[in-house]
Amino acid sequence: MNDNLQVIETNNQRVLTTAQIAERYETTERRISENFNRNKERYTEGKHYYCLTGDVLREFKNDYANCGFVPGAKVNAFYLWTEKGALMLAKSLNTDKAWEAYEVLVDTYFSVHGLPQRDSYMIEDPVLRAQRWIEEQKEKQQLLTTVAVQNQQIAELQPKASYYDVVLNCKDLISIGKIAKDYGWSAQKLNEYLHQHGVQYKQGKTWLLYQKYAGMGYTSTKTHTYHGDDGTEHAADPHTYWTQKGRLFIYDLLKSDEIYPLIEREAA
Repeated sequence: MNDNLQVIETNNQRVLTTAQIAERYETTERRISENFNRNKERYTEGKHYYCLTGDVLREFKNDYANCGFVPGAKVNAFYLWTEKGALMLAKSLNTDKAWEAYEVLVDTYFSVHGLPQRDSYMIEDPVLRAQRWIEEQKEKQQLLTTVAVQNQQIAELQPKASYYDVVLNCKDLISIGKIAKDYGWSAQKLNEYLHQHGVQYKQGKTWLLYQKYAGMGYTSTKTHTYHGDDGTEHAADPHTYWTQKGRLFIYDLLKSDEIYPLIEREAA
């Protein structure tokens, strides 16, 4: 087996040909193709593999003309496998050699993430340029959300001197939905009410307090993590929970508009 693995890059990431995978996994290209075709519905193009055809395939052949793995003239569709695709192929073979080779590929080939993302304006292909622009907007929105959440969390962590605040911090946090239920409202309605009254604003999918209220001890913003199908840890959208002090603040705000919780309406 040739240890000098030819590096192939497409869409700003490292990929492998079927021949390279087969050689590393000590199997045949035919078996790789058969396993893929039997389970094709489990694979997603752009995530697990890229299928090169037409002008894209011709350009690939020109770029890698001096490499031994370039497909012949009769080949009209050529597959390149991503790291996740290589994992799926290892699963389909389920041999000790395939798993061992996959681990080596992750450590010595796929883990080299030195490929800088190009700005969208630098990409000539209009489709790829549009895709990169969309990614840039998502990254920008995610960064804004992260900064806003961090600012609120910093404000929430400012120490409070009064005993009253200490007692309140011992109480359970509560979601906006549960507070809204006290008034017979939906979470959406209460969130909009607080927004209209200048209490909070929406950053991405998360409601955050304006600076005037961020350091008052009314909320606690939490970010939870989860593991994806590939075992990678991801951060879920942050959620804002209200303290009992914040709950009383909402009560006073609503009361100023003569809006009372259901229990007080029933008592009246």
